[in-house]
Amino acid sequence: MPDGSTASPQQAMAHEVLATVFRVRDGRLWVLLWQRAMEPQAGAWSLPGGLLSPDEDLPTSVRRHLAEKVDVTDVAHLEQFAEFSDPLRVPATSAAQRTLASTFLGLVRTDVDPTLPGDTTWHPLDALPPMAFDHAVMVNRARARVAARLSYSNIGFALAPHEFPVSELRDIYVAVLGYPVDATNLLRILSRRSLITATGGTGRAGRGRPPALYRFTDSYLRISDEFATLRPPG
Repeated sequence: MPDGSTASPQQAMAHEVLATVFRVRDGRLWVLLWQRAMEPQAGAWSLPGGLLSPDEDLPTSVRRHLAEKVDVTDVAHLEQFAEFSDPLRVPATSAAQRTLASTFLGLVRTDVDPTLPGDTTWHPLDALPPMAFDHAVMVNRARARVAARLSYSNIGFALAPHEFPVSELRDIYVAVLGYPVDATNLLRILSRRSLITATGGTGRAGRGRPPALYRFTDSYLRISDEFATLRPPG
């Protein structure tokens, strides 16, 4: 017999994919943002992305949105890192709709400078504009992910140019980590883990001898020491 309870209507679910794309420039870490053209929150800065199509997997969808929305295709590393599922994270068009977000971390090398559309630009993380929905939280989570990965993997390959002096790589690490890193110690650590290799070439001379050039041994993510941590000096 019926127990007298009333079933609530099933809530409609939209699924979007969003990309937090970072690069290092002028000693700072920057994130790619585009300005929303439609409500809700039209005009607010947000992460590039869009709705997942029924015939797509998540990586295919986020790469499509990066190419179509902001004309960015040369991403050296892309990984899914978090789901955001607060029922109220995006104002619903009706009381029975919510939006789930799958978020990706993307990295662009310093020697790559994609041409962006007029509604898209790079913003430094230390001076972010007001952002739509929960996108600022996503940016902070993604920054923490890439900073952690710098300690225990070779993920710097996706931020650095193909060849670099150690001083340039040190500046990239400092921009992401937010604290000083000693170039000599960095070279020792990465060389001991076989993450970087001397090319045999030299860079442009400044004061003194031209600096030796290095490259990352691999151009794909490799975990070298899962318990390693690069700590601030102290």
